[in-house]
Amino acid sequence: MNRRELAGILLFGSLWGMLECILGDFLRDQNLPAGAIMTGLVAVAMMSYTRIIFRKRGMQLGMAMIAGLLRLTNPFTGCLICSAISIVSEGIIFEAIWYKLFDLKEFRRPATIASMGMITSYLCYVGGFIVTQVLTPIVSSVAFNPNDLVAFLPQILARGLPAGILGIFSILAIDRVRSYDISKLKSRFYYPVTISLAVVCWILTIANSLLVG
Repeated sequence: MNRRELAGILLFGSLWGMLECILGDFLRDQNLPAGAIMTGLVAVAMMSYTRIIFRKRGMQLGMAMIAGLLRLTNPFTGCLICSAISIVSEGIIFEAIWYKLFDLKEFRRPATIASMGMITSYLCYVGGFIVTQVLTPIVSSVAFNPNDLVAFLPQILARGLPAGILGIFSILAIDRVRSYDISKLKSRFYYPVTISLAVVCWILTIANSLLVG
């Protein structure tokens, strides 16, 4: 992975993490489905955009790791470990779904592109939720009870539907804005812009956590 791709990981991972901490917490305070909204409109949008313009496997997992790390800097919210695990899981699931996919043009028809957005968003949300339910007790040194997961599985599967629907709009929007390709910026602009914006994301997130706390 070259320096340009690493800078992209830093920027989009930081932006994702900042939105999870600030926008995600705001949505939760308003009793809105924050998980579905953040997965469908933020996570899938950023991961699909970077896959299309950089055409590089592994970037999306790197972004998820940065976003998960940034999520841990906000101590005045719910389960930090749960959120971080969920974000990283979404990155892994996205990488698996899009392993051979680099460009939505391969689908040609908008309906097929929309279907890809729905499938990606739904599986990222549901898969991330399930992985979180399994790993959080283990990481927290609490015994994992498979029966609890089985009991809540229908509810988890149902909760993924809003995320899937939002993923349709997300992926169609990304397909339209793909011409705005940040990776094509000249190096003398690209690196200062990406690094500066990433630093701003971290500063805003940490400042927000201190002010909210």
